Amino acid sequence: MGRHYGARVTVVEDSGRPTRFTWNGRVFGVRRILDHWVTVRMDWSPASAPRVPERRHWRVEAGTAQAQGVYELRHDTVTDEWLLSRVWD
Repeated sequence: MGRHYGARVTVVEDSGRPTRFTWNGRVFGVRRILDHWVTVRMDWSPASAPRVPERRHWRVEAGTAQAQGVYELRHDTVTDEWLLSRVWD
């Protein structure tokens, strides 16, 4: 079962792909990208912004030295913020 978080995280990228992220003071190394998809923000209209504001979602297998798991990260291209959307047990 997955838990929703919506917590801001710091992400290190390589060519737009997450390679590691920091959450609650712990660094999680991305071992494998399981899935990737893009959605358009629901508040967007052609009159409000010159480019389409995307949210890029990454489902990754990641972990620390003590534990690993599956995490969903979300990157907002307008705000350039990363969120930890979900964690799977």
